[in-house]
Amino acid sequence: MGNNFVVTIGREFGSGGHAIAKMLAEELGVKLYDKELLDIAAKNSGLSAEVLREYDEKPTNSFLYSLSMGAYSYDGLLGTASMPLVDKVFSVQAQIIREIAEKESCVIVGRCAESILSGKENMLSVFIHADIEERARRVMEYENISFEKAFDLVKKSDKKRAGYHNYFSDSKWGDASSYDICIDSKIGFENVVHIIKFCVNEHIYGK
Repeated sequence: MGNNFVVTIGREFGSGGHAIAKMLAEELGVKLYDKELLDIAAKNSGLSAEVLREYDEKPTNSFLYSLSMGAYSYDGLLGTASMPLVDKVFSVQAQIIREIAEKESCVIVGRCAESILSGKENMLSVFIHADIEERARRVMEYENISFEKAFDLVKKSDKKRAGYHNYFSDSKWGDASSYDICIDSKIGFENVVHIIKFCVNEHIYGK
């Protein structure tokens, strides 16, 4: 990675992780990669954007029905015709994440980036969390749904992210020991960004 640095952001659903990552990238003057990874993957892999969105950060066990119906038949892609499509999507994104980390400083959201880049110099892994009721209220507001529906969506989304992460990674999603920093976003997004920026300077540059 040379002089490049990478901040990876894992996040609970509704914790504000994407917004924090966007603010951080702007503060650090680097690119943010979240859904942008899907566009790059679509260009480089031969997979359609629709397929990438469908299988993005989804747990493997939810695709057993699709597997039985032959939904994973992408012959010749990545030279692994028998590989399940969800695995192919992960493999494509992992390759892109490694290539990006080699050529530029950036902030990457989700997709097991901290595990994919494990052992790399100049990488800081962060996990953003918050109280589930607070997250449900935030989701309720921006999705314009009831609190009950938002609460259910938060729980289901967290379960999907955990299932995806724990399948493709040796570490456990949301476990403090899996990340350099875990921060509760209740302290305020700007304060979270300030803390991460400080840690980038101290951990990576020693300033």
